[in-house]
Amino acid sequence: MTRFAPVYRALGMIIMLFGLTMLAPLILSYLTNDGAQTAYDEAFALTMLSGAFLWYRYRRCKRELNIRDGFLMVVLVWTVLPAFAAIPLMLQLGISHTDAYFETVSGLTTTGSTVLSNIDTLPMSINLWRHQLVWVGGMGLIVLAIAILPLLGIGGRQMFKAETPGPMKDSKMTPRIAETAKGLWLVYLGVSIACIVGYRWAGMNWFDAVCHGFSTMGLGGFSTHDASFGFFNSPAIELVAIVFMLIAGMNFGTLFLAVSGRSIRPYMRDPEAGWFLGVTLFSILVVAIYIWKDGAYPDLDTAVRHAAFNVISIATTTGYASVDYALWPIFASLWMLFLSSFVTSAGSTGGGIKMMRALLLYKQVYRELVRAMHPSAVYNIRIGGQVAPQPILFAVLSFAFMYMVSIVSLTLILAFTGLDIISAFTAIVASVNNTGPGLGVVGPSTTYEVLGDFQTWVCIFAMLLGRLEIFTLLVVLTPAFWRK
Repeated sequence: MTRFAPVYRALGMIIMLFGLTMLAPLILSYLTNDGAQTAYDEAFALTMLSGAFLWYRYRRCKRELNIRDGFLMVVLVWTVLPAFAAIPLMLQLGISHTDAYFETVSGLTTTGSTVLSNIDTLPMSINLWRHQLVWVGGMGLIVLAIAILPLLGIGGRQMFKAETPGPMKDSKMTPRIAETAKGLWLVYLGVSIACIVGYRWAGMNWFDAVCHGFSTMGLGGFSTHDASFGFFNSPAIELVAIVFMLIAGMNFGTLFLAVSGRSIRPYMRDPEAGWFLGVTLFSILVVAIYIWKDGAYPDLDTAVRHAAFNVISIATTTGYASVDYALWPIFASLWMLFLSSFVTSAGSTGGGIKMMRALLLYKQVYRELVRAMHPSAVYNIRIGGQVAPQPILFAVLSFAFMYMVSIVSLTLILAFTGLDIISAFTAIVASVNNTGPGLGVVGPSTTYEVLGDFQTWVCIFAMLLGRLEIFTLLVVLTPAFWRK
């Protein structure tokens, strides 16, 4: 369809840009001689040639992307790039396309679910590639691309609007969208380096520090060890993870303003930050006391340590585990999974509804209660001192409805295939929220390898649906989108 030719031209450029990210694991593979050199050579060549062909085929189509183009571009990027990313996994590990695609979609969507076992024995370059996917996907490859594509004659405002997480997509921190993208990436890069150094200081080796730094800042939860953070069993390493998971779970726009202004005032004005920290800290206290009283741990200090790490990990949709929390009382595990639905801030690398939408929904419910008692009362919903426009409220209500419909529908599909209801429900919640581990057969001590191919594809769809915040994907799937 030639009317989308500018999209294909831009997609070709992004594929080539993505291909360049394979150079890091490729170089590592040659340096360590881990046996994956040929896999990366072939994957790199195929990715670059495919991107170059697509760009060359549509190189003369240089018009500015419109809103419809932006939606299609975002969906294509998040569905096509994992296919290229899966090539090294298929060639080196010999796994099926379904499992390889699941693994790379999980990485790029920062979900952190895995179908791989014996992760400790994987080639170093494969582990680096998995974690690098999380880091790149964390801020969104499109945000990086729009800082570069304007130099090639392609504007990115529509792409940025479709990709940016959260209900208030029109707000921008700098006058030009490219400057915004560059600023976000510089802050993201700086904090990532600090996280890596923090892990090294706490006791990790440099390779583990780099890999876990990538997955922490992307809130992806991939690890270089099957036991995740239980492998290290280190309070110092867990503390570093807690600090940076909290940072990554809050709005990167607020962090950008705080760093550029060298002040914490942006956080004090951020309506989400206080709720994010308050709900998370309260949940840690409740879970710690609950599992201590239940006898999971002999003393409160140990209960607080494990509750703090695992609650923050799941609430921020990271997905690390220091212990098998599926063995805790079911209330604790379900509460943590519930937190992943709404705790992270809009503009963070986390998933779920986001705290901004949760606040708007809460205020909308409260307004309806006031109206029931005082029909003539005028009650405006305010967020951060500003009145929330009606279109945003309607959009949030629609999003919440589709969020629940998606979880129920996909859970029923998995249950129809024979999966038990706990595993089906938690697998879908964890996938839509981009959290990673669920409960039952997909709990923190197991992998998604137990799922059949069809079940795996359902979870892949759920991960993409969650990462693209439902409407971006559903818009492209509607017949009206393809009509002229």
